[in-house]
Formats: sequence, structure tokens, C-alpha cells
Amino acid sequence: MKIRKAIIPVAGMGTRFLPASKAQPKEMLAVVDKPVIQYVVEEAVASGIEEIIFVTAIGKRAIEDHFDRNFELEYRLEQKKKFKELKEISEIGKLAKFAFVRQNKPLGDGHAILAALPFVDEDEPVAILFGDDIIDGKIPAIKQLMEVYEKYGDPVIAITPVPKKEVPHYGVIDGKNLGENTWQIDRFIEKPSVEEAPSNLIVVGHYIITPEIMKLLKKQKPGKGGEIRLADAFMTYLQNKKALYGCKFEGTRYDCGNKLGFLKAQIELGLKHPEIGKALKRYLKSL
Repeated sequence: MKIRKAIIPVAGMGTRFLPASKAQPKEMLAVVDKPVIQYVVEEAVASGIEEIIFVTAIGKRAIEDHFDRNFELEYRLEQKKKFKELKEISEIGKLAKFAFVRQNKPLGDGHAILAALPFVDEDEPVAILFGDDIIDGKIPAIKQLMEVYEKYGDPVIAITPVPKKEVPHYGVIDGKNLGENTWQIDRFIEKPSVEEAPSNLIVVGHYIITPEIMKLLKKQKPGKGGEIRLADAFMTYLQNKKALYGCKFEGTRYDCGNKLGFLKAQIELGLKHPEIGKALKRYLKSL
């Protein structure tokens, strides 16, 4: 079944970006001239996604406003004959069909996905993209996952290699390489030590989940910290002897959920920007 919908959980508090995230969502922090969340949405749309469900929380209204029309701003830009800017901002709300639903309690990423299920048919697969990761590549990362899903018909998780010393910060997979950047996943280990880690392939916040995963989420008991986690549903799925795949996507990932990743995105995407790229390169060389 063709994947037409994406769920984007954006209910997190963003404590790592305080005080910048005190009065605005961390997903609305700008990388060059676009908020992080717009990069995520544009990746989904470029992959063929037509409907996007945001799972929000209190203090996230700016995300809803960003993907809505601003008639006063459009009017002022038109009056000042700033047609380039007018076209750019008026197209944001036309990227996809948007829906917004509140996660009533911060009970984990799995709980956030469950909040979006009224907008998803019981028999359809759906893409999940978290609002922290910008992935820059020729082929959108979630589209690469879709291609693996279309081949096997089972859930798919985005994976990427990291230096071995960094594995204790992530969920790590163990499995068999099937070729063409596809892995069959046998198990997850959450934040293992370097010695315990079965690989250096970490899980990134992009997934294709199937109705079977959604059914498991509905039954999933809260785990660590009282949270319902998507990773736990995947573990239950594997325990039921079901097939789960990993896609080692091609592209550069910027983890904008931490300060260093956010700054790397600013610099590297800034160097590619048609307006400021050359000037930024000259400036960096002058340091």
C-alpha cells in the first residue's frame, strides 16, 4: 500500500536549547533561513507524502502558525512588491495537508504516535519523522526507507554508522547485511557500552511503521520512566519472530537536537546556500 501520510512528533520540551527554547519550540529554531521543522516537512513532501500529522504540546503553537497562511504578512509583501518573498512564504502552507493533535501527557514517543492514529486508517502504513533530524542527500532519506518497505512489506528503520566511541549515546542494531544498504534487524541495544555494542549502526528518527506495529503500540505497557516507546514495540515485534529491516540511508545527517549538530547544520547548509554560501566560505577561511 502506497505511503501517503507521515506523523511528526514535536511535543518535546527542548531543554537542551534553553533559554532559546523557553518561548519558542526548538523545532522552530532557524538553520540559515528556515526552521528545522520545515526541512523535515520538505523531505517528507519530496518523498511523496501528501498528509502530515503533527503531534504537539503546549507551547508549540508557532509550528501550527508557520504552516498556516499569514494574510497580513502576504499583504505587506505584496504592497512592497517583494514578490520573491511572497511566493516563498505562501507556498509553505501548500506543501501538504496538515493536521495537528495534542499529546496530552509526555508519556514517550510511542504514546505520541498513538495520539495521531485517529488520522490514520487501520490498514495503512505510515512514515514517522522526528523533528530533530535534518538529512541532506540527493534522494530523501524517508524515500529510501519507502523503497525498502515496497520491496519487503515490513517495517523499516533508518540506520547510520557512527564512530565506535559514540555508540553509548544511541540505540544500536544487530543484524544481517542483505546488501544494497539494507539490513535485517535481529535486536536492539539501547545505549550500550563500546564493548557491548554489536555494531556501530545507530537508529535515526525516521521509520516506516505498519498496522501491526500500531496494534502493538496500543497494547505496549509503559517501560522505563513510565513511557510507551516505539523501540519497545519493535522489540516485541522481533520477539514475535517478525521481520524488521534497517535502511542505511545515503545522505548527511545533522542531529539538530543537540547544539553541536545544530551548528554543523548551520555551517554546512549555509555553505550550500545560493545567497550566502560564497561569502560564508570566505569568512570561514579568514578565521
